[in-house]
Amino acid sequence: MKSDRSGSVLVVDDDNDVLYTARLVLRGLFGKIDTIDRPGLIPDYLKACKYDMILLDMNYTRGSTSGKEGLEWLEKILRIDPAACVLTTTAYGEINLAVQAMKKGAVDFITKPWNREQLVASVSNVISLSHGERNASKNKDSLAGPANKERNKYPEVISRSPIMARITEMIKTVASTDANVLILGENGTGKELAAWSLHIKSLRSQNSFVHVDLGSIPETLFEAELFGHKRGAFTDAREDRAGRFEIASGGTLFLDEIGNLSLPLQAKILTAIQNREVVRIGSNNPIPVNVRLISATNKPLYEMADAFEFRQDLLYRINTVEILLPPLRERGEDIRLLADYYLDQFSGQYGKQGIKLREDTIQKLEGYHWPGNIRELAHAIERAVILCRSDALKPDDFILRTKSSPSQLSEEPAMRVEDYERKAISIALDKYNGNLSKAAEEIGIARSTLYRKIARFGINI
Repeated sequence: MKSDRSGSVLVVDDDNDVLYTARLVLRGLFGKIDTIDRPGLIPDYLKACKYDMILLDMNYTRGSTSGKEGLEWLEKILRIDPAACVLTTTAYGEINLAVQAMKKGAVDFITKPWNREQLVASVSNVISLSHGERNASKNKDSLAGPANKERNKYPEVISRSPIMARITEMIKTVASTDANVLILGENGTGKELAAWSLHIKSLRSQNSFVHVDLGSIPETLFEAELFGHKRGAFTDAREDRAGRFEIASGGTLFLDEIGNLSLPLQAKILTAIQNREVVRIGSNNPIPVNVRLISATNKPLYEMADAFEFRQDLLYRINTVEILLPPLRERGEDIRLLADYYLDQFSGQYGKQGIKLREDTIQKLEGYHWPGNIRELAHAIERAVILCRSDALKPDDFILRTKSSPSQLSEEPAMRVEDYERKAISIALDKYNGNLSKAAEEIGIARSTLYRKIARFGINI
């Protein structure tokens, strides 16, 4: 492991054996190693020195395992120095605690008992991140940088709905951290736009934003695309080529459709994320990578994990923070705004400026359930603009999907899948007087999945 003799490290742990081991392992590899056995000394040390990283234990009272003290000290550290890079250390059984810490602003975590290689690798990665964030902050106002080429590709989030206001605020809060983010939502809800918004509001905004559609990469090319290859590694490998992880290093890597990966490919992604390094095909030399990871899918990853179709350890790694994008039917107040936006865009694109949306047309659009979400709305507006022969779009200019039977056209929209699930769960709970095990068996899902759905739907037991 390459050392960074300019790096400064503060280790906070109430176990003197741990402090001794940390000093022994890190001495000589980094420029300054300070250790303290009482967290109350942290403010004084932070005033005296600007540390590149802080290794913070989560429990200080004998017998305590809640991590409450560690979380409180994490918040205090970030109040003193919002740019501090904190690496938490927890026992194997406290992974959920580590996830809480990362949601509050910790950069990563390392589980106890750690070995020399783990500690050095984790500290080196966090110091590398710390240096990268400082450089990005210095260049914040620069117009140079790969990300600027992408700025015109994505619009701002267009919304006035309360649910999207909360999501926009969440994106703003999370963007300033380096936490891994999982974006969930139906097709067409704007997951890529949300990922870009996270990137452009982050300290990495001047660096690369690399979008990888995992669903479109053939399994045989997966490693070459993600990790790169050396010349001659396989047929047609005529030159060395960097993979997407390398290209995104210093910036953001957006793994779209991650739910489509097979289990063997999930294992390869997990290894790269955990080790923060990749090995090109045809090489034995690991290449360090420093990426902010954002993943997205329309798949039910928790149910897939319960069914052993998606690795739980990978799920824990990618969902430090989770953002659920609502379907368009749940943000009806945004349909007019979005329709006006796409009308302006496509009327200009096709040389038909001045086209308006009639009020009865807006009413028709607002009364439709939009199964394809924003993407379907955009396509509908584009098609209507292309075929329009007047200065206004009429209701008849939009051919929207309707129910098969004419007699059903005046009925309420079909129930969503979530409505059926909520109803089935309520019936099963009533039938078995709140017995979760029997209710889960009746519905045909795992008990843990039932817990999540009860919380998600707000069902009272």
